[in-house]
Amino acid sequence: MSSSGRELSRRAFVGGVCAAGCLAVAGCAGSSESEPKRSGPLQVPVGDVPVGGGVVLRADQVVVTQPEPGVFHAFSAVCTHDGCLVSSIDKGLIVCRCHGSAFSVDDGSVVRSPAQKPLPTRVVEQTGDTLTITT
Repeated sequence: MSSSGRELSRRAFVGGVCAAGCLAVAGCAGSSESEPKRSGPLQVPVGDVPVGGGVVLRADQVVVTQPEPGVFHAFSAVCTHDGCLVSSIDKGLIVCRCHGSAFSVDDGSVVRSPAQKPLPTRVVEQTGDTLTITT
């Protein structure tokens, strides 16, 4: 076999590896953060939202809080710093673990940087034991 034959085989191999890598990366791109949000209002049982805390609904990119009994707020779960989804609610703060930003469960305002802007609010209405959030 000539050296040019081996060159072609190497090129084919490298091309195949690159193609496989591209497919793997494309497959990873379908994370819950990039999935389209549901259309229309979101309904959440009141019992799913703990007093003094809240719940992060990652698939819907919404965070719902209940800072005090019977008082509910809803915000975008997309951190205003770098677009990560907030990860949890801890000690009265909505926390983004990507870069450490934290927001108030009362109004979504920035409590800890690097975020500079509050979380955008969502309309939340309570009807009996159900919260309806308009995203």
